[in-house]
Amino acid sequence: MFILILQFLWKYIDDLMGKGISIAIILELLFYVSASLIPLALPLAILLSSIMTFGNLSEHNELTALKSSGLSLYRIMKPLIVVVIFIATGTFYFSNYVIPVSTLKWHSLIYDIQNTKISTIIKPGVFSKQLDGYAIKVKKEENNTVEDILIYDHTDPNKIKTIRAKKGRIYKANNGKYIFFELIDGNQSEELNPQVPTFLPNGQIHQNIENYRKATQTAFTKSTIKIDLSGFSIDKTDENMFKQEYEMLNVFQMKVAIDSIQKNADKTTNNFLNSLKNDHLFFAAKKFSKDLKNSSLNKLIPFDAKEIIFDTVNTNDKILALTNTSIRLRQKNDNLNAQKEFMSTIDFSMIQFAVSFHKKFALSFAIIVLFFVGAPLGAIIKKGGFGAPVVIAALLFMVYFVLFSVGESLAEEQIVSPFVGMWFATLTLTPFAFLFMISAANDSPIFNKESYQKVWKAISFKKKK
Repeated sequence: MFILILQFLWKYIDDLMGKGISIAIILELLFYVSASLIPLALPLAILLSSIMTFGNLSEHNELTALKSSGLSLYRIMKPLIVVVIFIATGTFYFSNYVIPVSTLKWHSLIYDIQNTKISTIIKPGVFSKQLDGYAIKVKKEENNTVEDILIYDHTDPNKIKTIRAKKGRIYKANNGKYIFFELIDGNQSEELNPQVPTFLPNGQIHQNIENYRKATQTAFTKSTIKIDLSGFSIDKTDENMFKQEYEMLNVFQMKVAIDSIQKNADKTTNNFLNSLKNDHLFFAAKKFSKDLKNSSLNKLIPFDAKEIIFDTVNTNDKILALTNTSIRLRQKNDNLNAQKEFMSTIDFSMIQFAVSFHKKFALSFAIIVLFFVGAPLGAIIKKGGFGAPVVIAALLFMVYFVLFSVGESLAEEQIVSPFVGMWFATLTLTPFAFLFMISAANDSPIFNKESYQKVWKAISFKKKK
């Protein structure tokens, strides 16, 4: 899980750095991301734990003792199989109902972070209050250079501080935690907030100096103001704009979405074909003739369709006809290309939904398959602890992850179907699971070099005969 989170941070490090994002927001983002990575991390955890468990049992001859007492490997694994099936089922429900919500949350949050820029704090002509404790207004802003600056500083509740400057420059600290206003030709005034007056017994106001506003005003040629960006608030985007994405839906919602997309695509295609047919001159003339024939105006308006032969018309009419035909063909070609792009977009969208649909099932089933790979493999290698099992589990999971990524890419490129692409890794490892299980149950020397040499010699001897 830690490695997967580091991979996420490496991918979005440019979006997170230099934005003045608070630790709470980053932790919230990592919390949602961690939830969405659980189905991908669980197969590795099951693989490693199964290799370590049965490796320890086999290394200390405990597995041999259980077998000698009459228990088969399948009987020994039965309680763990029940647990693994329960984990796989729980993972599917978690992936189907919890992950869409967590994915929606972190996609929305990363979108807000990506669109958070310091330049958006200052909007010319209006007061900006995105920085806690400050109200800032400028007349003009261009390339982080501002003119006619007015800053109200409310960070001290006992003082009212006002800063004015003719022009200035805005820039961030290298660590992104502060924003600096470099002001030129201005003045700064400070006033104490008015105190509640006190009265003497005769009803007169007590002449306390604290009852008055103390004011100081200083002018400066150049001054720099540092503002902490930890209070910079991120504008929250409405999460509804992401809800129809394929990653934010469960399998039932995906099924409805795929049917809806298919219906809209069929409707759009039929409308396009009808418009293409009606736009053709032959079908348009035929339709007009049919409508006129069925209309009551047919008796009042004589209509006689005549065939016009191209070679019989004059040169000007030929040029006009060819020009109009060329224009209409160009328009039809543009319409066909637009329809082709539309259908490609629809196909890609349906592929994404189908890939995500099968992904939820494939990742859950992978937990079971990797358990049946790891458990007998641990019994065969007879090594426990964190040494050899970690190395073997890492290599096997790397193979699984590469196959899974390749299958997903092939499905998205429409080279294979979404079912084949998402189940490719799991189905590839399933025969190895059967092989390891049979070998471990029968104590076959699957990794014994001499046994393979004997088989090879036997095959070679038969060929010579």
